[in-house]
Amino acid sequence: MASKKTTSSEEEYFAREEAEKLRKLKAQTSKQLTETQRVALKELHYMKCPKCGMDLKTVVHRGVEIDRCENCGGVWLDRGELEELTEDDGILRSMVNLFRKG
Repeated sequence: MASKKTTSSEEEYFAREEAEKLRKLKAQTSKQLTETQRVALKELHYMKCPKCGMDLKTVVHRGVEIDRCENCGGVWLDRGELEELTEDDGILRSMVNLFRKG
């Protein structure tokens, strides 16, 4: 019975394959952990005031739903809501343009 002797190139090949499998497994585990953390953070912070941490309430102002803190009175806008609120007001519209990302 003849025994097969592995060459160093075969050993290197299998070592690279094993290293690649481990890298993919770590990346997958990291992605799952990140997704789990993202969901947990959203549950903690969703509809919470960034200023005082209290609950935000959705209210309608000029036909646009905005988020308002009933504790500190802060008003928080989602993307596009400021533009909707200032559509008919030329002065406010020009101020909004100052804050737009170029």
